[in-house]
Amino acid sequence: MTPLVAATSTALLQNALVVGAMLFALGLVGILTRRNLIVMFLSAELMLQGISVSLVAWSRHHGDFGGHVLVIFVLTVAACEAAVALVFVLQAFARTGRLDVAAWQALREATLARSVDHALPASDAEPQRWPRLSTAGVLPPGAEEPSLEREHV
Repeated sequence: MTPLVAATSTALLQNALVVGAMLFALGLVGILTRRNLIVMFLSAELMLQGISVSLVAWSRHHGDFGGHVLVIFVLTVAACEAAVALVFVLQAFARTGRLDVAAWQALREATLARSVDHALPASDAEPQRWPRLSTAGVLPPGAEEPSLEREHV
C-alpha cells in the first residue's frame, strides 16, 4: 500500500469513527435525559447505528467483509426488536394513556415495591381538557379560564 492510500484510509477510518461516536453519544444522551418511551426507543436505535458505522469503518480499513456481515445481522435483529418494542409501547399507551416511562410502574408484579425516581408533576395527574368552539354569536370565555398549556414539556 502506498503512503497516500494508507493516509487516505486512515483519514476515512478516523472520520467514520468520529461520526459513529457522535451518533452513539447522541443516542446515550437521549436515553439518559428523556422519559418519553418513543424518544428513548429512537435513541437506542441511534446508538445501534453509531456502532454499525464503526463496524463498517473497521471492516473497510482491514479489507474484509466481517464487519459488513455483522452489521447486516445487527440491522436484522434491530428490525425484530423494533416490532417487539412497538407492541410494548402501544400496550403501555393503551393501559395508561400516556407514554411516560413512569407509566410502566403499573405493569410490575404485585409483590414488588414501587420504585419512583421522583414524583410525577401534578399536571400529569389531571384529566386532559380539550378546548371547545363557542356557539354562534356567543363570545368565548376570557382570562378567567385556566390555561390549557402545560408549564413543562
